[in-house]
Parts: sequence; structure tokens; C-alpha cells
Amino acid sequence: MAASDVTRMSKVFRALSNKNRLQLFLNLLEESRLDLAKGRTHDCFLATIISNLRIGAPSISHHLRELESAGLIETSKEGKQLVCSIRPQVMKDIAAFFAAKS
Repeated sequence: MAASDVTRMSKVFRALSNKNRLQLFLNLLEESRLDLAKGRTHDCFLATIISNLRIGAPSISHHLRELESAGLIETSKEGKQLVCSIRPQVMKDIAAFFAAKS
């Protein structure tokens, strides 16, 4: 395994090591699970995320930035709404990382 792969995965796992970020990521993943199986991305609006979690909007924004920085999600704006989507390739990369170690 290349050192760059280990470095990249450590950033992913560091982002997911926070319980709020992990819960946020799992919520996004759950909402997009069916679309990911079909090879499409699913967009989730920040307002939907806030209604599903018991943390404030500023905290969610911080956690979303961390998840985006780690390459786990993408965010964009649609009008005044923040839209989040899972990067499908990252799930494949995580699976491949562990498969290479077995």
C-alpha cells in the first residue's frame, strides 16, 4: 500500500472519528444508499440534516466542512440552500483499503 493511500485514509478516518461527524455521515449515507447502488448521487439539503440531528446549525456546518475536507462529501449551493452529497468513490476507496490489508 502506498504511503499516499495511508495518508489519505488516515484523513478520512480522522474525520469519521468524531461521533457527530460519523452520525452526520451515516445519515447522509442512509439517505443516499439506494441511489449509490444505482451509481447515482443523492443530494440532501442542510435543512433536512438539521431536522434529523440534535446539534445546531453552526456545529453541523463545521462537521460538513471537515467531511468535505476529508473527501467524503461534496457540498454546493442551490439558491439559499446548502446541498450535500456522498462521494461514491470514497466508499469504494475505503473498501479497497481494507481489502488490500487482508
